[in-house]
Formats: sequence, C-alpha cells, structure tokens
Amino acid sequence: MPKRISTARGREFGAGLRAAIEGAGLTLCALADIVDWDAAKLSNVVNGKGGATQVEVAALLGACRVKSTEAAHLLALYPETHIRGWWQQHGMYAPAQVRTAVENLKLAKTLTGWHTHLVPLFLQTADYMCEVLRASSTMPASDLQERVQTHLAMQKALWRGVRCTFLIHELALLLPVGGAEVHAGQLLHLLHMANRPNVTIRIVPVSRGAHAGLAGPFTYLAFPKYEPLVWTETENSSLFTEAADAVRGYEKVIRALDASSLNEDASKALLVRLCDLSWATEQDCPLRTETDRDV
Repeated sequence: MPKRISTARGREFGAGLRAAIEGAGLTLCALADIVDWDAAKLSNVVNGKGGATQVEVAALLGACRVKSTEAAHLLALYPETHIRGWWQQHGMYAPAQVRTAVENLKLAKTLTGWHTHLVPLFLQTADYMCEVLRASSTMPASDLQERVQTHLAMQKALWRGVRCTFLIHELALLLPVGGAEVHAGQLLHLLHMANRPNVTIRIVPVSRGAHAGLAGPFTYLAFPKYEPLVWTETENSSLFTEAADAVRGYEKVIRALDASSLNEDASKALLVRLCDLSWATEQDCPLRTETDRDV
C-alpha cells in the first residue's frame, strides 16, 4: 500500500486540532453544528486535507476554547501543512521537549539512531543525562530536573512498541561522562537495553577508522502510513528532513554504518569488556573529592 502524502507540520496540526476537540469534550458532529460546517469539511480539515480558510480555522479553535498560545501555533501551521522539511530555531537553547519530535515518535514504527560522541538520549540513564545537561554552557541550571524528567518520559513512551536500532561509535562509549561510577552504570544500562526484544545496539569500532557517519548524529523514523523522516539536532535548533532524495541519502549512510558495525553479539561482548574496565576503574578510585565533582 502506498504511503500517504503527509508532512511533519501537517501531522502536528492535525494532532493539535484533535486534542483541542477532545479537550473541549466535543464530537466532530457536535463541533460541525456549532461552527455551522458540513461534517465532511470538518473531517477534511482535521485530516490535513484543507478546505477551510485561516479565519474559519480560527473560529473553529475559538469554539474549542483553545488557549491563545496553542491557537497561535496551530494557525501559523495551517497554511504550511503542505511544506516538507522543517528547520525549527529555538533561540539560545532547545526546549525541554521538542513537540514535533514527540508527535512523530508516537507514530513511528521503527527508529534508527546514530551517535558519534554520546550515548543516544533514548538509552541514557538519569545520572548520565544529568551530567550531559550540566556540561551545557547555555541551558539554565534551574531547568535540569525538569529536562531529565521530560527525557525519561520520552524514553518510556518509545519502549511501547517502536522497533529501535541504535548505531553507536565506540568513542561515545569511551567518554567517561560523570566519572567512573556514572560511566560504569551507563554501560551496564546499555547491556540491559540490548537484551530488550525491540532494541538492537550495534557498535562501530574505533579500528574501522573513517566511516560514513562522520557528518554527525541523526535519528531516522519510519512510519506505517507515512513517508520516513530524519530528525537532527544542534545546540539550539531542530531539523526535520522530509525530502525524498535527502532521506534516501541518510538511508545510504545507515546501510554503510550497518556494514561497518560489529554484529549484535560482538557489540554486546564489547560492552561487557568496557563495562568490566569501567567498574575496575571505579574500584581503583571509588571516592571522588569535591574538586573532582566540580570538574
């Protein structure tokens, strides 16, 4: 069955509108009566097929008593729901939760993540996550706990059935984020996650040298009904790539990284060796001074 023509903007608009209708406690038929629309017209708008003016959509949101900030967001999206690709600029730093990423993770069937220098967000322990966030030069320290809780909630949502493959460079596993204890705990967590039925972890060893993923990390999402997209992040922006030729380019990178990676069993064996090494380091130096913690 061919995939439906859909965009990240369109899906976000549709999800937001459906949430508004549900939040108002209305059925589509009841809402159509309130705004004096034909039921088919309302269905088309909710399903991203257009058929209404921006003023009419504003009236629809008003009937649902949508908060002004959410109404402004959805009204800005409505005329752009046909546009593929979305570069979101967040200001000095990204929000705790990127809404577009969350909406698409809910719909994804498979996820393929590649990371070069860190353990992927979806596999991080809370302690590791805290250390990564503390190292940021832009994020307010007051946001730390909120961000950790938000990211952990994203992890839980992902484990509800999405088939995940994580391709990770060995260098990411050698970086002692948080010191020996946190590092060892993170490696042990990766071993635990690698045994989940819906998670595959493959490691690109340092010995491979140059590889196809040198341009940086990304997350590839595939859907049952829609075309795939690629999500990449910088310090203060998020990019959702949807153009077919660009997505095919990322698919070539994934195939090349797959060929460069250790198989699942060899990857687990490497994790065991790194974990043993990290725990040995922790035993050799079990206590950290206050100066060490500050560093």
